[in-house]
Amino acid sequence: APWHQAERIEALRGRKDLVEARELADLEGQPAIYHCLSRVVDQRFAFGTREKEKFVGFMRCYEEFSQVRVLAFCVMSNHFHILVEVPSPPPKRGRDWSDARFLEHLSCLYSQQALAEIRWQLEMFREQKAHAAAEEYRDRFFVRMWNLSEFMKGLKQSFSRWFNKVHERHGTLWEERFKSVLAEDGHATRVMAAYIDLNPVRAGMVSDPKDYRWSSYGEAMAGKQRAREGIGRLVLGGEGTWSEEVQAPDPSLRRCAGTGVLMSWRVTVRRYREVLYEPLEMDTTRASAMMSEAEALGGPVRQFSDGLVVGLQPFVERTFRLARDCFGPRRRDGARKMRGIETELRAMRDLQRASR
Repeated sequence: APWHQAERIEALRGRKDLVEARELADLEGQPAIYHCLSRVVDQRFAFGTREKEKFVGFMRCYEEFSQVRVLAFCVMSNHFHILVEVPSPPPKRGRDWSDARFLEHLSCLYSQQALAEIRWQLEMFREQKAHAAAEEYRDRFFVRMWNLSEFMKGLKQSFSRWFNKVHERHGTLWEERFKSVLAEDGHATRVMAAYIDLNPVRAGMVSDPKDYRWSSYGEAMAGKQRAREGIGRLVLGGEGTWSEEVQAPDPSLRRCAGTGVLMSWRVTVRRYREVLYEPLEMDTTRASAMMSEAEALGGPVRQFSDGLVVGLQPFVERTFRLARDCFGPRRRDGARKMRGIETELRAMRDLQRASR
């Protein structure tokens, strides 16, 4: 996201005469949401029950360490999808954390032995009054937080090491660097989340997405707290007012919604189901030059994995203006219609509709 790029922000800061500078100032400090996808090398079916369970475990550990939030995910037999919200890095990037808080945070990822070594190194710097060296040492960990690339790098590398050790193999596990698409918060992210949760249905593995345990919706329906918080974030967003209609406030939704609208889990998941289950109730076999948005979710949607940016037209155009230097001089605007799909969503790349 352009508003997470320190160099871009610094270059435009103070340029109050530019529309881009004003837009960037409005977005500074806001989170960014990405749909990430990565495939196993040769697209072979390498993940069984054990591998999928382990991958989800690694994902949750790195989610906590990296200070990001997984909104939706699905681990298939040869690839995975993650819809992840990355907050803007705090101004001090952790330098205002006490050593105690710093070490406590690392405990979510590091073993007791590794943590003891980190504690010893940090205490040695403090005893020698080498505070600059101590901060430089801590920065080696902070640079891996609030960062999409570092989250994905840590997750994929850690899982690869475990996978290779268990299966007594060597070499790369992943086909290529992960793909990512910047998604607009709101309708676009809810549609993408449904697209992710419907993966096992499209693959013929289950007929109902709730029956697939290695997905966000499957976990949520099994009562997993983090998965429910992700759906709550997708449905409620971050703004609104408290609702008196809720008789028994759900603390998980209070955390994910901040000071926004508070509603029961039953109401929240019902709203998500309106997006998730509509494609299952439609006839997607009929021949049609144009598909509805819901019909399209029954098959592959290339824009969701290769579209660079997906959202309503104003969002895509604004992102294009903020990243104008990444495109050639002949490119005049950013938003492109999704071919063959009747939707208000737009992508930054003009792609053909994928065949079913």
